[in-house]
Amino acid sequence: MATMDRSTLEQLARQHPAWTLLRARHAPFVASFLYEVYVRPNVRAVPQTDLVEALEDRFYELDEEEDAKALPRPALDYLNEWAASERGWLRKFYPPGTDEPHFDLTPATEKAVHWLAALGERAFVGTESRLLALFDLLQQLSVGSQEDPDARLRELRRQRDAIDEQIERIAAGEVSVLDDTAVRERFQQFQTSARELLADFREVEHNFRLLDRRVREEITLWDGSKGDLLDRIMSDHDLIADSDQGKSFRAFWDFLMSPERQDLFAQHLDTVLELPAVAAMRPDARLRRVHHDWIASGEHTQRTVARLSQQLRRFLDDKAWAENRRILEILSSVEARAIAARDAPPSGTVMEIESPSVSIELPMERKLFAPPLRPVIADVPLRTGDGDVDASDLFGRMAVDRLELAERLRRALQARPQVTLRELVEEHPLRHGLAELIVYLQIGSERDDTVVEEDRVEEIAWVSAEGDTRRARLPRMIFLRESA
Repeated sequence: MATMDRSTLEQLARQHPAWTLLRARHAPFVASFLYEVYVRPNVRAVPQTDLVEALEDRFYELDEEEDAKALPRPALDYLNEWAASERGWLRKFYPPGTDEPHFDLTPATEKAVHWLAALGERAFVGTESRLLALFDLLQQLSVGSQEDPDARLRELRRQRDAIDEQIERIAAGEVSVLDDTAVRERFQQFQTSARELLADFREVEHNFRLLDRRVREEITLWDGSKGDLLDRIMSDHDLIADSDQGKSFRAFWDFLMSPERQDLFAQHLDTVLELPAVAAMRPDARLRRVHHDWIASGEHTQRTVARLSQQLRRFLDDKAWAENRRILEILSSVEARAIAARDAPPSGTVMEIESPSVSIELPMERKLFAPPLRPVIADVPLRTGDGDVDASDLFGRMAVDRLELAERLRRALQARPQVTLRELVEEHPLRHGLAELIVYLQIGSERDDTVVEEDRVEEIAWVSAEGDTRRARLPRMIFLRESA
C-alpha cells in the first residue's frame, strides 16, 4: 500500500497524471472522451487523424455556448497538450513502419477514468460472492502452501466426499440452483474483474516499455565495454521476467493460450449471458468477446518484449561494426608509427620484457603415436539357416511420416499464433512412440521460428504398443507462426 503522508500526497497532487486530470478545468469532458475512445471499446493505439476527427465530433456535439467558447483551439492542439510531459494523460509515439503519430492512454489516466466510473450508484452491493471468493483464496493459500502430504490428502478426501455428496443429491433429484439475486451479484463481480484485468494489461505493458526506454538510454550513453553493458541489460530483463508481475503474466498467458480453455470459457460465457437475470442487466455487448480482448492486450505486451530483443540485436550489430572499424584504425596508426620510427629510431629503452626467456618443449617429451586397435574377427564358416523362420518382422518395420507431422504442425499454427510440443502431442497422440517424438524434435530444430525454453521442463506421455504408459521429460519447445 502506498504511503499516505502529507508530503507524498502533495507530490502526487503536483505530478501524478491521474490527480492532474481530476483537477483539470474540463475534467468531465476529457474523462468522458477518453472513456468512449479507449476504455469502453478496449482500444490501444489510435492514429492521429482518427483521434482528431473523434475529438472534433465531440466539440460539435457541445450544446452549451459557454462550453464551446471554453474550448476554442483546434483538436490537435489539445491532443498534443494532453500528451505533453506536464500532463501525461496520453502517450504519443510512432509505431514501427509508419510515419503517422499514434496516441495511447497511459495507465495512470486509465486508473482515474475507472475510478470515476466506479463513483456511480450501483443497483446493489453484493457481498456474498466476494466473501466466497476471499474464502476460496484463503483456502488455496492454506492448502497450496502445505508441505505435509497427510494434510494435503485429508483436504483432497474432504473435497472428494463433498463432490460425492453433491452427486448423490443430484442423482436423487435434489438440484439446487442460484436465484436471480445470486446470479446478478456474481455476474457483476465477473464484469468488474474482467474490466480490471484489461486495465492491468496496460500497466504491465507500460512497465515493460519503461524497461525498453531505459535500455535504449543506456545503449546511447554507454562508453564502457560491451560485455558489461550486456550483463547489466540482461540482469534488468531477468529481474522483470522473474518478478512477481512477470511470473504472473507468464502464467496467465500460458493459461489463456490453451485452445481447450478458450473454448470452455466461451461456452460458459455464452451460457451465463443467456440467463434471464443476466440479460435483464443489459451487459455490455463487448463482454461476450472479453477473452479475445485479453489476447489482444497480451499480444501488445509480447510485442513490447520483442522490440526490446530487437534493440539488443541491433546494438550487437552496431557495436561489432564499430569495434571492427576501431581495430582497423589502430592497425593503421601502428603502421604509420612504424614507418616514422624506421628513419628516426627512438633513443633509450624502447620496450621492456618482464621475463626474457622462452618456453622450451623437447620433442621427446611428447607422447608417442599409438596405433588404433583393430577388431579381431573370428573366422567362422557360414552355415545354412532353417527355411521355416518367420520373416514377418522384416516387413513390419515402423515408418514415421515426416510430411504428415509437418502438416499437423502447419494446421495447428493456422488456428493460433503459437503451439507447444506438448499441446501438439495432446491433440494428436503419438502412434509410434519415441520415434515420432524424435521426428517432431527434428522438425523444430530445422525451423527458424522455434523457441526452446531450457529452464522449463515439460513431460510428454504416450502409450506404447504393449499398452504401457511411457513418459519423456524435455525442455519446453514452442512452435511460432512466421507472422507472429
